[in-house]
Amino acid sequence: MNILNRFQAPTPKLFQNLRNLGLSLAAIGGVLISAPVSLPTLLESIGGYLTVAGGVLSAVSQLTINDHDDTPNDE
Repeated sequence: MNILNRFQAPTPKLFQNLRNLGLSLAAIGGVLISAPVSLPTLLESIGGYLTVAGGVLSAVSQLTINDHDDTPNDE
């Protein structure tokens, strides 16, 4: 399975929620980094970490697929 097929495959519900959480973290981090007012260095550092962590969480969650069949086997 190539990467394009993985992105288009169905994602389990748990990982959909984690993906949304990661996108939210990345957005909050982006706001902290690009704030128009001068923020303390600690908050800018936290913003950078949130952006990276949110991006990684979103990417990994999107690549997780549900590859088992939910129908019972008749063996």
